[in-house]
Amino acid sequence: MTRDVVNRRPNLPGGLLGFLWLILTIGPIYYVVITSLKSQSDYYDSNALGLPTNPTLRAYRTVLQNDFLRYFLNSLVVAVVTVAVVVAISLMASYVIVRRVSAVARLSQRIFLLGIAIPIQATIVPVYYLIVQLGLYDTLPALILPGIAFAIPITVLILVNYLRDIPVELYDSMQADGASDWRTFVSLVIPLSRPAIVTVAIYDALNCWNGFLFPLILTQSENVRTLPLSLWSYQGEFSSDTPPCWPQWCSPACRSSRHTSSAAASWWPASPPDSASDPKSVTNVP
Repeated sequence: MTRDVVNRRPNLPGGLLGFLWLILTIGPIYYVVITSLKSQSDYYDSNALGLPTNPTLRAYRTVLQNDFLRYFLNSLVVAVVTVAVVVAISLMASYVIVRRVSAVARLSQRIFLLGIAIPIQATIVPVYYLIVQLGLYDTLPALILPGIAFAIPITVLILVNYLRDIPVELYDSMQADGASDWRTFVSLVIPLSRPAIVTVAIYDALNCWNGFLFPLILTQSENVRTLPLSLWSYQGEFSSDTPPCWPQWCSPACRSSRHTSSAAASWWPASPPDSASDPKSVTNVP
């Protein structure tokens, strides 16, 4: 009875730490969302963490008008194809490494593990040269192939350790029933490996989705640009996407704050440009 009462006591330190973690996690997301919905005057005059008084979708329209969907689709294609190929190859290789007791299987595992020790930055020059020689520069396969090559080693390592935990009796029972290696792989290995497959798929998808180095080195045109690289270009083009601030639109507090900035003198023209409706030409501040 005493032990039950002790176990029912609330864990106040754990709860406070959990609540703090929740605030730290949700805080940046909340700030980004409310800032994206603020109008021009709200951005400068209202509280930074306050709700927008005049919500607007101007920021979202600006993003959608600049081929955001194309960049999103490119990243999606690269991530899906890379993860599908990596999981298929790595699972079959792991099955062979676990079930085959031979020198070739052991050597294969060592070669896969060797790939983990090679950093991506050290392979930029040979990868670039190889992609150019294959005629794949500035294409989506130029991003998919290196992504597959660098994701397979860690994926094989995780899957091999997981497949070794499957009882050997299950493999032996399948063989006793006359099942072939492929039948054992499909009917036994894949169903039992679903947790590991989901784990490596999420891990590889995140790495592929957030990849920046290969898209920067191996692509050039906007048609094959991925989402992280496009965000980087947005940072250069819209880094100071401050609202157009002409005297007839801007509040006195906003004009005062802009006049005191060091860059105000460089961007405060005598009159608005003719292309004020173009978001690219109006709101770019160095």
